[in-house]
Amino acid sequence: MNDKPTPTDEPEKINDQTTLDNIHHVNNPVLDLPQIEKKYLDGVKSYTQSESTYYFSDGMAEVEVKIITDEIIRVRLAPQGTFLEDFSYAIAEKSHRISRHQCIEEEDAYIVRTNTVTCKISKRDFLISFEDREGKVMNADHSPMHWEENPDAGGYYVYCTKQANSNEAFYGLGDKAADLNLRGHRFKNWNSDTYAFAFNQDPLYKTIPFYIGLNNGDAYGIFFDNTFKTYFDFAAEDATKTSFWSEGGELQYYYIHGPHMIEVVRGYHSLTGTHYLPPIWALGYHQCRWSYYPEASVRRIAEEFRKREIPCDAIYLDIDYMDGYRCFTWNKQYFPNPKKMIADLAQDGFKTVVMIDPGIKVDENYWVFKEGKENKYFCRRGDDYFMEGYVWPGRCQFPDFTNPEVREWWGTLYEGLVEDGVAGFWNDMNEPAVFGRGTFPDDVRHNFDGQRGSHRKAHNVYGMQMVRATYDGLKKLYKNKRPFTITRAAYSGTQRYSSVWTGDNMATWEHLKIGVLQLQRLSVSGISFCGTDIGGFTGEPDGELYTRWIQFGVFSPFMRVHSAGDTRDREPWSFGEDWEKICKKFIELRYKLLPYIYSVFWEQTRYGYPILRPVVMLEQEKQSNWPREEEFSFGEKILVSPVLNPGQQSKIVYLPAGDWYYYFDNTPYAGGQEHEVKTPIDEMPVFIKAGAVIPEYPVMQHTGEKKIDELLLNFYFGQGINKSYFYTDNGDTFAYEQDIYLEKCITCSSGDKSLDVKQEIQGLFTERYNNYNIKLIQVPFDIKKILVDGKETSFEKDEAGIYWVKVAKDFEDILIRG
Repeated sequence: MNDKPTPTDEPEKINDQTTLDNIHHVNNPVLDLPQIEKKYLDGVKSYTQSESTYYFSDGMAEVEVKIITDEIIRVRLAPQGTFLEDFSYAIAEKSHRISRHQCIEEEDAYIVRTNTVTCKISKRDFLISFEDREGKVMNADHSPMHWEENPDAGGYYVYCTKQANSNEAFYGLGDKAADLNLRGHRFKNWNSDTYAFAFNQDPLYKTIPFYIGLNNGDAYGIFFDNTFKTYFDFAAEDATKTSFWSEGGELQYYYIHGPHMIEVVRGYHSLTGTHYLPPIWALGYHQCRWSYYPEASVRRIAEEFRKREIPCDAIYLDIDYMDGYRCFTWNKQYFPNPKKMIADLAQDGFKTVVMIDPGIKVDENYWVFKEGKENKYFCRRGDDYFMEGYVWPGRCQFPDFTNPEVREWWGTLYEGLVEDGVAGFWNDMNEPAVFGRGTFPDDVRHNFDGQRGSHRKAHNVYGMQMVRATYDGLKKLYKNKRPFTITRAAYSGTQRYSSVWTGDNMATWEHLKIGVLQLQRLSVSGISFCGTDIGGFTGEPDGELYTRWIQFGVFSPFMRVHSAGDTRDREPWSFGEDWEKICKKFIELRYKLLPYIYSVFWEQTRYGYPILRPVVMLEQEKQSNWPREEEFSFGEKILVSPVLNPGQQSKIVYLPAGDWYYYFDNTPYAGGQEHEVKTPIDEMPVFIKAGAVIPEYPVMQHTGEKKIDELLLNFYFGQGINKSYFYTDNGDTFAYEQDIYLEKCITCSSGDKSLDVKQEIQGLFTERYNNYNIKLIQVPFDIKKILVDGKETSFEKDEAGIYWVKVAKDFEDILIRG
């Protein structure tokens, strides 16, 4: 956000020398008392079945093995045989299909089997393992699940320890600022305001307790759905063990079968949901600062963008737009007529996005506080005092967003800002962050949708439930318009309500590298609509760092520049004419690629595909790819490798198998190997997969300016049969839910001296243009004839040897002959 360093202690770090057996004793010295005993599951004594759920007991403790789908199995532990209410904020409400399942009792084990996965429960020691159809053990317990009582808070510390194979790799866990492969690291999940965080600093802003294991080239996933403070050890303490544990709640995890990494992510999305389809303007370039004020400053920024013809779709207002930092108010000194200002900005193609924090100023004359107090919507301490803490407005109280009545109320508070014309909302400080102590004390009570709990249980979902309330409220207020929301804190499932950014980073080359890691990790962890503060939030980038970050930002799902108020100006023209020219070129590239980018978002929303895909996801069978961190694909067809070092004139780039073309000059490259690629400052390594069809818009100043007579389609010649998909709709409503969209599949089949192109179209949307202008790139033969739906059609060849042909947008078949 807009955070200055807050006077809080440095987030607790886990000492690498601390053993798994005593890690939870940190700050809990009472647990060193001798009567606290770790208890393990004993042998299996009995089992029962209820539909697709199987229960196994050792005489006291009980384990539930529930079939969710053919590929997903949930495991739960009840130490005293009584399970908690089956409730989760992470799991989306949807039905799942199971082909068949059965439990077979063998002499030494119970075998629970679906069409895809076998779960084996050892009778003697209660060890649980998961196998594929061929009997390969994908994931197995190292020791039985175990627990310890918590005499102070009640409940249990719960543990699960898995085997770690010698060459097993691990990916995921959200926004951790660590190596892409998590092996050898230990992490804590406790959403934390971490201003100017460092590489390997932990914890950070988000809790995504989901990881992917890559076991001898085959992938599986583990989702530990527990909202308490959780820990993960990826063969750090002991190279033979991977462990996860929690300071409360149930030991409840989902095994998600692959064997491909992308299928594991899709399985995780089938549980936790996908991103909503954003309005297309949300995918444009966004300009932000702490803060643009007064009104004259906002208007000046907007005028500069249009005068310099640098595309931009959104301008953000940080907390200074408020009256004394009171949420849902305007500072009338700075913004005397916000409705008119926002309307004028909209007339010029700018959406206005404003910040909302959870801290509500204690002020009897402040309408939001009065409503919250009268309705008892604010959090209370264990002894019924209000939870109070100091943030930007001063002394504040905080809504309990785990209460559905509070969420409903919170959603209505946006009405005035929506009526003023505000188009998007930015939820910040929602870890929750409190000056001085860092966050709420543990004894704060929460409704938890009727499940009740202390802040120990609700902390990691507080930000998620805040942005849920925001999104649901805006969906009602905007009627059929899609809301745009962004949140700093998150828990698994937040993607159903919001985009995210990685928080208060620094203007350093190291943080540019960290951002490349974080966005890949978030994307494979189920949160694809993610971005960094381009240029760094705090500190001073030079023109080179800023420009290289803009280049990376083009291929970040969320593209926003943001900076602190005590730094120099951070607009694309702030570093001089030469840097401005390059930044403009790349921001224009973002807009040209919008039809492709929008299509990739549709694939995420509709099918659960991650937007950014590390090389290891593209070729997981090659162990040499497991440590690669700088190359990733945006969707399936574009691969990029950001420039991450000052003065870098070239870099080694690995291209996956197949043929590729360098975007800026169409030079062909062979895949399956490394290449040294030159990196002049006005280019970065961007490659298009051979056989791809990439749609492009003409350069526009904002997405509302999208008025085109024909759509450019770039056909990159490839051997064999290649399919490309792209999607379009009206860009800002939910009409697509009634099939008012177009989803197109273009299949290109190449022969010796031929190229056959077929187009299939689904949906009911009508495009405004009539024709495609097709650019045939690197066709390896001289074209003699082109037939479109059986009719010979004229074509041209330019000086670069590229063929061009115009066809009707609804063509079915194109035959190209040499």
